[in-house]
Parts: sequence; structure tokens; C-alpha cells
Amino acid sequence: MFAHFGEALSRLRAQHHLSRSALAKRLGISGAEVGAIEASAPVPPKGIVAAIADCFSLSTDELLLVSGVVPEWAEKELREHPKQALSALLSLSQSPPIGHALEGRPVEAPSVALETALGWLHHGDCVTLLRGLHEGSIDLVFADPPFNLNKDYGPEVKDSLSETHYFEWSCQWLGEVVRVLKPGGSLFLYNIPRWSIPLANWLSQYLEFRHWIAVDIKFSLPIPGRLYPSHYSLLYFTKGGRPKVFAPPRLPIETCRHCGGEIRDYGGYKDRMNPRGINLTDVWTDISPVRHARFKRRRANELPVRLLDRVLDIASEQGDLVLDPFGGSGTTYVVAELKGRRWIGCEVGDCTAIVERFRALDRERETLADVRANINVLFTSSSLALRRRHGFDSSKYRLDEAGPPRVHERTLFDRE
Repeated sequence: MFAHFGEALSRLRAQHHLSRSALAKRLGISGAEVGAIEASAPVPPKGIVAAIADCFSLSTDELLLVSGVVPEWAEKELREHPKQALSALLSLSQSPPIGHALEGRPVEAPSVALETALGWLHHGDCVTLLRGLHEGSIDLVFADPPFNLNKDYGPEVKDSLSETHYFEWSCQWLGEVVRVLKPGGSLFLYNIPRWSIPLANWLSQYLEFRHWIAVDIKFSLPIPGRLYPSHYSLLYFTKGGRPKVFAPPRLPIETCRHCGGEIRDYGGYKDRMNPRGINLTDVWTDISPVRHARFKRRRANELPVRLLDRVLDIASEQGDLVLDPFGGSGTTYVVAELKGRRWIGCEVGDCTAIVERFRALDRERETLADVRANINVLFTSSSLALRRRHGFDSSKYRLDEAGPPRVHERTLFDRE
């Protein structure tokens, strides 16, 4: 054990893949002040200690113990009641990886199907898990519940409830989601429009509505007597008026897959395009369904990596705690793990597909790298190759200026 608060803080940052500037932003201080704390052995003021503990989802006592500092109450108890004090300290050291998210809540002992350095998967009912989470402990929730379409997800999942029962059940678990979200935290709810309309109306009583995102993934078969269903809805809500994190990625220009030519003319203002790509809209047409046997992990529907990568980009940063109460094939957890987010998962059905994905993370890492290669660029590498082959002039675009985003950069295509 060592008594050096700054060294412990530096180790915590490294374990959670959190940069010094990102931590400073969350604490509301400068990067230089964080550096000064890390260079100093003594414990900083109580307010700073409490804020740092909250950033890493620890209690103040847990943070002090990690730093090699015995809390004042423990020093007294060790002198007067050594056995009881040692028992209390031992219980602190055995806290689950999500730290204070479970602190002080009556929860049944979870059946853990998977545990990693950044998160764990609970095998069981999501309402039970949600009720055991501490209020205001989660930064981002992504939820893709069953749509009540009588699909076969295994014997544990009931996907054919009465409309009244389905709505009441949805409000039950969403009420717990509202409670566990931090102020400024975000909720993304993936469903079909049939259910998104009443659920959005219900959620608007408690959360701030931001967007209805149309995800253009066609269903398998047209429905007689109705328009052909062509999109899922992704509801985006925040707790409070302003999200803690809002960093949508930019996308490449849409080009012809045969020649690389621009599909749109952008009103003749191509010389004023942002070199990092165009703004993300609330209609996503580039999310392809997972159908190829190489990528599909289970018989039922599976969410693509691109979708979760985008959601985590928009509303979270490294070290944040992400919750997905409906694990499915585990896409949320895999992407969170690879992007340095801590995560909590739950799946009432068979967890085998999720566990198997974590045994092959190198393959998942390659898939995510392919997705990441085509964001925050004006043209994809394949589009540029096609353009050169077909003699298109790209000099009117500021391709040479592409690089890290400039916080205050604004162009014609940078409207909120």
C-alpha cells in the first residue's frame, strides 16, 4: 500500500482510458490543476476528492483506500474495534466493477454471466437489475427492447403481450432508467414507430426530448394494406436541458459507387465544405442490417457495430458508464469495451452469443476500425480512388486541411 494520491489518480485515469483534459472538463478545473494534483502526494480538499470519486464511480472511501490513505473513521475504528473495521474495509475492497452504481440499493445477488476490466453482464430480468442501481449513476443508456411482434427470442423472453401490458412494462423499466441517469445523461431508445409514439409522449414528462432519429433499415417483408415499413425510430432524450456530452461524428459526402462522383451538388458551395465531412442529420441511411454469416452472432436480429459506435460518440466519452438493459447479441458491450467506456449489461435470455463475442474481440476490433476509418473525413478512401480513376477534380475541396476538429470552426454547413 502506498500513500500518494496523485499517483493513484494517474493510475485510475490510465485504467479508464481518460485523458487529463477530459478529466479536467468533468471536474470543472483546468488541465494544469489536474496535473498539479497528480504531481502531489497529499490528499486534496474534500470537495475535489468527492468530485474525483464521482468521476470514477467510486465512493470517497474507496478512492482514499485506492490511494493508500485510510479514512478517518476507519483509523478510529481500527484502534477501538479492529475486527469490525477490517470487515468493513474488506467489503469496500470487494465492490463490483461499476462501483457506486450499486451502492446503497437493495438488489438481489446478480448472476454474472460475463465480467471484464470495464464492465459486467447480468443474466436475469432488467427491472431487477435497474432497481438495484444507484440513483444518478449512469451516463448513457441505450435500450433495444423486444418490439412485441411475437418473435422467437428463446423461452425466457415473452414477445407477445397485450398492448396494455407491453406499455405498462415499458413504462416500468423506463421509469427506473430515468432514475439512474445522471443529470446531463442521455437515453437512446430503439423501437418501431408504433411504440415510439406513446413511449416518447410518456418520457417527455421526465426527460428532455432532443431527436427522433429515423434509422433506414428495411423490414424483411411488406405488410398488406400498409405502406412498406422502411425505418426504425431511435428516440434521443437527455436528463435536463443540456447534455453532458454531445459530439456527433461527421460523415463523408455521398458518392456514386460506380464512379465516385458527388450525388448532391450542395448548392454550389463545395469550396466551403468542412474538410472533416458533413453534419450528421436525424435520418441515418448508412446503417446496414447484420445478415452476413461472418458477422451475425445469433438467429434473432442483431444491431450493427456502426450504430452503437455512433451513439457512443454522440453522447459519451472515455470512462463514462454505459447501460444497456437488453443485451441481445452484445453489440453495445463490445463497442463500449473497445472504446474505453465502462458498461453494465443485462440479458434475460441465453448469454452465450455475448460471451463468445468477447472471446473474439480482435475480430470485433477490426470491424470497428473499418467503421472508424470512414467518419470525420470528406471522402472515403474508396471514393477518392474512384474519383481519381474517373478524372474528378477534388481540388475545390479542402482535403489537405483535414485533421483534429477545431472546437469553434463553423462553415455554411455547420448549423446547429
